[in-house]
Amino acid sequence: MTGTSVPTRIPVLLYHAVTDDPPDWIAEFTVTPKEFASQLDAIVASGRTPVTVGTLAAHLASGAPLPDRPVALTFDDGFADLVGPTAEALAERELPATAYLTTGAITPGRPCLLPPAPMMTLDQAPRLEGYGMEVGAHTATHAQLDTLAPAALRRELRESKAVLEDTLGHEVRHLAYPHGYNSPAVRRAAAAAGYTSAVAVRHALSSGNDQIYRIARLIVRRTHTVADVERWMEGRGARTAPYPDSLPTIGWRMYRRTRALVRGAEFAG
Repeated sequence: MTGTSVPTRIPVLLYHAVTDDPPDWIAEFTVTPKEFASQLDAIVASGRTPVTVGTLAAHLASGAPLPDRPVALTFDDGFADLVGPTAEALAERELPATAYLTTGAITPGRPCLLPPAPMMTLDQAPRLEGYGMEVGAHTATHAQLDTLAPAALRRELRESKAVLEDTLGHEVRHLAYPHGYNSPAVRRAAAAAGYTSAVAVRHALSSGNDQIYRIARLIVRRTHTVADVERWMEGRGARTAPYPDSLPTIGWRMYRRTRALVRGAEFAG
């Protein structure tokens, strides 16, 4: 059933790898297959209706209808489990999702700042759509976008979009900022590159009046439990976007920009 009122709290969950044996650098943001299955079952039991980010973005852009109690599931980077057991677990429960792929990480020979990890490959991207997943871009190298010079920023955004479009044979409209790092200039560049939405992190629930170029997500860590997911499904356990950047967030961005002038582009993570 389609809702007629604007939903006030929308959980948008951010997953990375789903594995029992992750590399150390991504372990904090990894869940085991057993825990993942339990979390998916909790989402189903909550009565929320899963939607893609594209569906949420259409609501934010034009007021297109959403279900009364939507939830969105997203997956960043393109780890090897995504094409296979993770996608199968979603499909078994009829849960649509959005996958954001870092093209440099899934294409041998291309530069990338992500540390080594088992990854899917670019030619597997169409299989995700076969499972019913929406595919978006997660830049070319996973750099901290808000520290880049304008030309490098444009290259990160446009190269990943073009590579995925060539592989999938259709337009790629949705973007995820690596580690959520963004700024007003990054958001303008995302729009100029042809993206119609972008997700950040923000550690917050989204909402029916969230910002379409920094949709809030809740990052799922290995320490999160089914009880945490249940609270999020109830619209509790986190603040609700949109809200202004805090002074610490602004200060951290300025520090990283200064550091990038000395070190060059750095991994966002």
